[in-house]
Amino acid sequence: MDMSIILIISMFVVLVGLLMTGFPVAFTLGGVGLLFGLIGNALGVLDLTFLEILPNRLFGNVIRNELLFAVPLFVAMGVILERSNVAEDLLESMGKLFGSLPGGLGISVTIVGALLAASTGIVGATVVTMGLLALPTMMRRGYDVSLATGSIAAAGTLGQIIPPSIVLILLADVMSTAWQQAQLSNGSFSPTPMSAGELFAGALIPGLALVGMYILYQISVAFFHPERSPAIPPEDGDVLDRRFYGKLLLALFPPLTLIIAVLGSILTGIATPTEAASVGAVGAILLGAARQNPQNRKYVLVTLAVLGALLATANYADLRMARENVPTFDQVAYYSAIFLTVIFTVGLCKALWNTYKTGVLTEAMRSTVRISTMIYAILIGASLFSLIFRGFGGDDMIAGLLHGLPGGQFTAILLVMLLMFVLGFFLDFIEITFVVVPVVAPALLAMEGTYGPIWLGVLMAMNLQTSFLTPPFGFALFYLRGVVPETVPTSAIYKGVLPFVLIQIIALGMIALFPKIVTWLPAIIFG
Repeated sequence: MDMSIILIISMFVVLVGLLMTGFPVAFTLGGVGLLFGLIGNALGVLDLTFLEILPNRLFGNVIRNELLFAVPLFVAMGVILERSNVAEDLLESMGKLFGSLPGGLGISVTIVGALLAASTGIVGATVVTMGLLALPTMMRRGYDVSLATGSIAAAGTLGQIIPPSIVLILLADVMSTAWQQAQLSNGSFSPTPMSAGELFAGALIPGLALVGMYILYQISVAFFHPERSPAIPPEDGDVLDRRFYGKLLLALFPPLTLIIAVLGSILTGIATPTEAASVGAVGAILLGAARQNPQNRKYVLVTLAVLGALLATANYADLRMARENVPTFDQVAYYSAIFLTVIFTVGLCKALWNTYKTGVLTEAMRSTVRISTMIYAILIGASLFSLIFRGFGGDDMIAGLLHGLPGGQFTAILLVMLLMFVLGFFLDFIEITFVVVPVVAPALLAMEGTYGPIWLGVLMAMNLQTSFLTPPFGFALFYLRGVVPETVPTSAIYKGVLPFVLIQIIALGMIALFPKIVTWLPAIIFG
């Protein structure tokens, strides 16, 4: 056997073994890559001057990558909303709205999970928050423990497939590079790029379909086994009070507005994901300040109105003053924009101060720095690992292996999906995204008959979502285990998530068999 092949196989075996020990991912990736680079150099397989490419790769693919700027902004947006008790208000309102129906609490958990997924996108925070708030109520109302824990864990993972999502941002970056490599290998020297907005659009319908399948499962359980998900007595779930509807609107309107502003601006092409993420972060700060103190809501509404007027002014007027003839309308719009900017800045500063006083801003910034640093460190380690892997000719070996499988594209994609599903039992989605996807995606996309990077990206995203639920090491299970009472056995949590894992596998099969579910909306929006 060729020495390069032995080194490639050994790299992956050592990498997976170290990752399963819990050693930090970034150091594992970089350390394994560097170690095998030195071994390859000692054996005469790899020239260490090959590593001189690394600084340019890091500078071009990581440091100057504008798409990755959206990661800390989306993280900040999610943490601020999570710390601002958005989930508590939504769960209380939805519980009263659907609680009088059999299975109503389970449906409420699923809907709130979907809303939090589109506004926060942080699995750990969503699972922990709903576990603390919803699980005691569900158990007190006589819900089956397995059904209750499974519903909360599954709803918390929706943030991985419903955009805007950190997983989709990272996958968009990896898939865009893989798509360009695939086109170059097929002889196209002017490759067509793939944007994160296209991947967001492709994931929207499958994400909502998955929410519908979760709700359908809750209804089925309530119909066939009503004792597992009983209804709340009418006296505790009265929804006819006007004040309740006002509170429901107050709980739903802010996060829905933010979701529409962020996701809508991306899908309509008004803003890039990074620009939309900045709008989301600013909006989260304003909403966070409003929720901390009801008296702050007036100035927040004024600030948002000023922001809307500012955007309208910039959209309908030419604010460039370095022209020979500037119409009066443009001059008025220019000075109005300056005035509105000053008012908006004052309002934002006040919101920052209010969130700082309550401790929300401090905790949000610490979490943002911690999570963003982890992701960027993993990116650097993954860049070193993939560089050594390519130096050994690993990409050519994987391409030859996948192209040589009997059954062609179908067998290759099925094998990769099974590999990712099994790895999801042991590894985090970030590790799979940066280790497995860059290796297999170029070869899969270069095959004839592939439905394109958007379809493959959503297929992988749905598969990665299952990694949060699959026992024994699903991260959502660990998050939930940390907040549930000791009386709830771990086996009950595992039993509860199995039906939802099966639902995700069914959704994965639907995407594979009916690609239009993914490709239709991007084709309509982006042509």
